[in-house]
Amino acid sequence: MASYSRTRRIGEEIKKVVSRLLLGDLKDPRISSLVSITDVNVTSDLKYAYIYISVLTGDKDGTLKGLKNASGFVRKEIGKHVKLRYTPEIIFRLDDSIEKGVYMSSLIKSVNSKKEDDANE
Repeated sequence: MASYSRTRRIGEEIKKVVSRLLLGDLKDPRISSLVSITDVNVTSDLKYAYIYISVLTGDKDGTLKGLKNASGFVRKEIGKHVKLRYTPEIIFRLDDSIEKGVYMSSLIKSVNSKKEDDANE
């Protein structure tokens, strides 16, 4: 249990550092300005940190490639700000849960409107 809470705390610290980097330090034109970090999962051995991102507008694949290209810089900055013996390797992944939620919401609305139309007939 203690290991799990430690990896979650480290994940939150990594999320803070990477969020700050996305706001100002990453200058790659491929990276969309509307990128948000949805989650950070750190493996129990602290070797890998999976950073899940959501791209609201712009090219998702281009943004992901830009972030993967900058992963060495991101790892170096995490090493400066989060005190660990070994800095985990950064792996960016695209999180499409927001898009899935919007899609499910539209499906629910269409079903509800269909029920109302059937009830009015």
